[in-house]
Amino acid sequence: MADFKDIIKEYQHIPGGIIEAYNAIQKEYSYIPEDAIAVAAKAFKVSKAEAYGVASFYSYLKIGERGKNVIRICESAPCHIAGADEVIEALEKELGIKMGESTADGKFALEFAECVGQCQSTPVITINRKPYGDLTPEKIPAILAEYK
Repeated sequence: MADFKDIIKEYQHIPGGIIEAYNAIQKEYSYIPEDAIAVAAKAFKVSKAEAYGVASFYSYLKIGERGKNVIRICESAPCHIAGADEVIEALEKELGIKMGESTADGKFALEFAECVGQCQSTPVITINRKPYGDLTPEKIPAILAEYK
């Protein structure tokens, strides 16, 4: 695994590079380590508050540890009407965690998302940004098996 300090160095001379650095760190770690915020602030010559603000502003960025495979379920009205609640129940049952939690083995995290842009195939989840649509509770075990 690459050190987040090295990742930040790659982007520190690019205008707006802090967002790109955070994306690269998250791709490597699945989250942004707390310590990376201070390193990014120094590298990009901004306050720690500003560096934290960038990392916390975007919903797809996550500060602090979470499961490696991030499962997001759309909580928009179309997904809700199409049965998102039943899919959430199936995910929670299959993984043994609740929304907002990560599995003890660090393999999965469950999070809500606003619209993921797949309204033609509701309800929708994404796993590491890959969409899975037209879901039913019965489809969940096979989808999760791809990542176990």
